[in-house]
Amino acid sequence: MKTTIVYKSVENCNVKGDFHPTNKPNSPVIVYIHGGGLIWGSRTDIPEKQIEYFNQAGFNVFTIDYRLAPETKVNEIKKDIEDALKWLEEQGNEQFNIDKSKIAVMGSSAGGYLALLTGLLPRKPRAIVSLYGYGDITGDWYLKPSAYFLQKPKVPKDLAYKLLSSQPLSEGPIERRYAIYLYCRQQGAWLQEATGLNPYMQKNEIQSLCPFYQAGTDYPPTLLLHGDSDTDVPYEESVKMNEKLKENSVESELITIKGGDHVFDEHWEDPIVQKAFEDIVAFLKDKLA
Repeated sequence: MKTTIVYKSVENCNVKGDFHPTNKPNSPVIVYIHGGGLIWGSRTDIPEKQIEYFNQAGFNVFTIDYRLAPETKVNEIKKDIEDALKWLEEQGNEQFNIDKSKIAVMGSSAGGYLALLTGLLPRKPRAIVSLYGYGDITGDWYLKPSAYFLQKPKVPKDLAYKLLSSQPLSEGPIERRYAIYLYCRQQGAWLQEATGLNPYMQKNEIQSLCPFYQAGTDYPPTLLLHGDSDTDVPYEESVKMNEKLKENSVESELITIKGGDHVFDEHWEDPIVQKAFEDIVAFLKDKLA
């Protein structure tokens, strides 16, 4: 049965996690980080079938919230993810029967980016799984207006800003927050809005938030999954992250979903998706053994 906890309280904002236990004691944990361009979403966004699948495979699943951008910037969001892992290691075993030495981090889209960021933390997870994520936030796809998103109804700046919260929030429904993301992608403004940094004047500070530039030889084993027809996050982002990790002698593998678009994993009945999740479980069982 799911248990909801508050792993952090900051600026009158309670940041929560949902713990979904497996029926096997002293089991490893998958920490799942949701996507949403860092701007929308919550810990409940993971499909229930994925939770059930991991539980049946012998993994606990800990789905977490984090403070959302642009009200909270990436540096602070990174701290939220770090604090969630710290809570799990230091207090998780008091409430749940887990093996705290066997923690993997998995995320999708922006959550995949945050999962990759955990490989830069002082206390790293044992393994990382990134679904259509990215290790570099300095590319033109985020710096310049997106041709794909420009095909959608134009969002004016004043409307996008009216949707912002006056205080930090860690849960945001797509219905209320998507227009902020759409505005950012149409204007090429995501990077500056999410980081609070000037992409041209403060490039070094931004690169410090990029696993692509910062990953060293101690980076955890990583599995990347990406559709080669992704209309949001370019497939090439996972290709180059995989190549960079291998250059650094890090164990890394890229699974390409042929014809797969963004959020391909929502098509659970697709045999290609099912095979991909079999590969994820095999990877995690090997790395958390």
